[in-house]
Amino acid sequence: MTTREFINWVAALPSWAIAAAFVAPPVVAIALRFVHGLGEGARAPWRYVYALLVYWACLPGVFVAVVVGYMLFFTNENLLDQNVLLYIFPPVSMVVTLMLIRKNVSFDDVPGFDRLSGLIAVIAVTFVIILAVQKTRLWLVFGGSIFVLTAIVMGLIGVLQWGLYALFRRSDEPSRKRPRIDIPNGGER
Repeated sequence: MTTREFINWVAALPSWAIAAAFVAPPVVAIALRFVHGLGEGARAPWRYVYALLVYWACLPGVFVAVVVGYMLFFTNENLLDQNVLLYIFPPVSMVVTLMLIRKNVSFDDVPGFDRLSGLIAVIAVTFVIILAVQKTRLWLVFGGSIFVLTAIVMGLIGVLQWGLYALFRRSDEPSRKRPRIDIPNGGER
């Protein structure tokens, strides 16, 4: 089965089933807060429920984000001709679910989140590198200073190295902190 055949198979499912699959994770994240109470999400049974919820939201969200990025930047397909439930809902559901989970529990307390975020980082950095090479013809001309190119490459390699470590580390190895981007007003993204 090819990726296109899989997407067509999912598109053949009833619309209500597709919508329910992507609306359910944010709804469950909201409901969990009322079930376990404020500040209790890091306790034993609930953190595993949050781990399942993170994977339920992130795996299809990341898959669709990669497919949409490929369609937009490499094959130049028009997203206006695509099924909204399949190409828009999963990434939106992923972002909303992660925002709601973050309000309930720290991601450091969710088992396996560091590995999943490492996988997402590896996919994102690899996509950016491939897109940069494909679109800008980097091997011909960069157009900026060598210092800017070096900074970009070093940043991407750093995120890629962290992502690979987080994804493939043994369970007895300590986890590393996720890279942070500090905003001038003191916030964190």
